[in-house]
Amino acid sequence: MTKKPATKNATTTMMMYAGVALSLMLTAMLFVSPLGMAGSSSLVRPALADGSSSSGNRVQFDLTDEPGRWFRNTAGDITASGTESLAVGNPGVRVDFNVRSNTVHTVTSLIFPAGAANMPFDQAEPSKSSQSVTLQDPGLYVFTCKVHPYMFGAVIVDDPATAGLDLGEQVSLVNGITVPTSSDLATRLLRTFFIATAPANWQDYTSPSPWHVTYPNVDVRITGGVVVNLPAVLNARYGNDVTLPPLSNPATPGVGQVWVDTQFEKTTGKTKPGTATAVDAQTWQVARKVALPQINMNNPHNMWTDRNQNLIYQTQWFDSKLTVFERATGKLVKNVSVGESPSHVMTRTDTDQVHVALNGEDVVVEMAPGGQSIQREIPMQRPGEPSSHPHAHWMSHDGKKMVTPNAFSADSTLYGFDTSSIEAKPATGALPIATGMMPDSSKYYVANLLDSTISVVSMQGATKDQVIKTINLLQNYDPISGALTGPVGALPIQTPVSPNGRYMVTANTLTATITVTDTVTDTVVKMLPCDAGCHGVNFGAKQGGGYYAYVASKFSNAVIVVDGDPNGDGNPADAAIVGRVALVASASTAKDASVTANRGMGGQGVLAIPNVYNGWVQNLPQTWKAQLTAGQQNPVP
Repeated sequence: MTKKPATKNATTTMMMYAGVALSLMLTAMLFVSPLGMAGSSSLVRPALADGSSSSGNRVQFDLTDEPGRWFRNTAGDITASGTESLAVGNPGVRVDFNVRSNTVHTVTSLIFPAGAANMPFDQAEPSKSSQSVTLQDPGLYVFTCKVHPYMFGAVIVDDPATAGLDLGEQVSLVNGITVPTSSDLATRLLRTFFIATAPANWQDYTSPSPWHVTYPNVDVRITGGVVVNLPAVLNARYGNDVTLPPLSNPATPGVGQVWVDTQFEKTTGKTKPGTATAVDAQTWQVARKVALPQINMNNPHNMWTDRNQNLIYQTQWFDSKLTVFERATGKLVKNVSVGESPSHVMTRTDTDQVHVALNGEDVVVEMAPGGQSIQREIPMQRPGEPSSHPHAHWMSHDGKKMVTPNAFSADSTLYGFDTSSIEAKPATGALPIATGMMPDSSKYYVANLLDSTISVVSMQGATKDQVIKTINLLQNYDPISGALTGPVGALPIQTPVSPNGRYMVTANTLTATITVTDTVTDTVVKMLPCDAGCHGVNFGAKQGGGYYAYVASKFSNAVIVVDGDPNGDGNPADAAIVGRVALVASASTAKDASVTANRGMGGQGVLAIPNVYNGWVQNLPQTWKAQLTAGQQNPVP
């Protein structure tokens, strides 16, 4: 079954959006004049979804470990646009989800037509079992995984009697927000879907061509029954064929190395994606790629190091392993089964024990130094409480406390190693995903992905264990028009505090922005442009004093270097991007496998060597301390 082309032409479409488009400029997404538009084309639809009979109106997705194709439509790329994660069916379509992954997942509604039957759909606990849902109401349905929340699969339920593919009058988000399908928020999310699910749409800093995003050349029916050409609208609002910023090295070198998990890079000798990439912070060249084909390392997500800076602890997020390898050589030391979807890893400053958050379960695994053995599992909820599913935890400078963001229970756990107990569980926002902590453990921060907020939690005084402020990263954003009146960050992920405690840097994936927060006032004071899928942040030492924040993005192959306080006056309002370095191997890069696809892509976890956070920096071997200033050796006098 095919849909007849829309009757409205491209000129009408452009006039409709011209007034809105001028207000949609984010620093990271420049408005450019739209390209000349091809005529509308009918959608090629798979036989299983043509609605010709009750048994034929069916869509099947496989949930995989494959970059971009995490929700893979078994019918393939039905729009010839590069995405294999989009399906179309008629009202009453049955959608089946089958897990073909090494770890557990959920099928969870992210976006759905306002008031739609059977919505929101949410799988309470992650598993490897199949799920099914029937979609009756016309409109756009987007599904995600709460464990891995950039996995996307979309179904358009289309009324064949209307022109254009039906997106619906309004869409609701799982956090309760409802907006018209013509709104900036709706189209921004749609654009993100097409970038995330088509590797050809990722930002390649080694390509001489401008960054081009390919959308399905189809007409869609939106708010008010208006039918528009999808690429025309998205190109008008967000531009296309954009010239990426030039690669450049910071004028002042860093100290040591910067490791980035290039999670989507593919190599020889493996069926699973992912490498760990080391950048020399003096020359800004890629020094090493670690793929570990002998263990088929799968989606390496986050890293930490031991007290001597000799080992790299590496989580495999789409698997069940913590891997340990030698930093200097990339040689495998251990590959330990720890549990489902290990996400982040850190060490205790006082014992050097290793702590791994199991995002697919409800515990943090405690291991002996060096990852030699599992010593215990620490639940992040009390008996009878909802399962937590912690993601990016943080440890205190003295080794006494640990905090976790609990993705499933919308709260945070403060665990005391000194009391061997859960000391507090303050409520946060929707899908808390990452934490950061002040270097004196006076307060900590929780990034709430779906609310686009950051919860500030006190750790001392009369307000101990209470949320003392909620930073709304969307307060300067109009979700209807897209107008901005100040710094904005949507869908925040990693959010560490600088080692000296003066500011916090947050990677915001939807807006592709970096926000900088003054930790004295807990106010956002700066917004910087990021790359598509802005995700990971961590701090390293800047030669001669101060710090660099290294920012990695999922759908890019560069790491951005941010100086949060260029003039050293303690005020982060002048934070600036001082470099952008490609994560692509050269002829001189040491490697254990050859890169075959997605070169340097998938930047997520970041680790700077030496570890200069308070509590860790004091334990460094003298050879590393000698490369730091007195202020860097003791960041909190």
